Amino acid sequence: MKRRHQIVTTLGLACLVYGSVQAEEATYTSITLTTEAALKAAQAALVSCREGGYQVAVSVTDRLGTPIVVLRDRYAGPHTPEAATRKAYTSASFRMSSADLAEATQTGKATSGIRHLKHILALGGGLPIEAAGSLVGAIGISGAPGGDADEACAQAGIDAIQADLDFQ
Repeated sequence: MKRRHQIVTTLGLACLVYGSVQAEEATYTSITLTTEAALKAAQAALVSCREGGYQVAVSVTDRLGTPIVVLRDRYAGPHTPEAATRKAYTSASFRMSSADLAEATQTGKATSGIRHLKHILALGGGLPIEAAGSLVGAIGISGAPGGDADEACAQAGIDAIQADLDFQ
């Protein structure tokens, strides 16, 4: 009888512990960019592109790829806000630059089908934004002559908020 009581007690404690672990795992906490940080990054990226002579659109998203800020310079093409947002979404979704995804999903590669997913844009100009090793958002640029130039402006946007991100 004593042995049975020990087993029941042990099982009961295990259930309590397991139940509390399950409750803890039912939710999670994550960090994302504030609207103010997203705006600061977008404005810095826009300025960088202007200094290069480019009229662009900039989109900064949260960690899930949802736009927080979209800015379009006055002479940027009408397609640029959507393209910038899709580049940022792509970077947030795959946690890599959109240029790296373009390379990894070229025609003929096993992963090329990823390009056909809705909202994915495998062109240079999108970068993930990280704080303390965690994805907190992404930035996408469209309108400069080529993905390299778009990416350089995106990096300027990240650089403008990097000290704030490092402080986290």
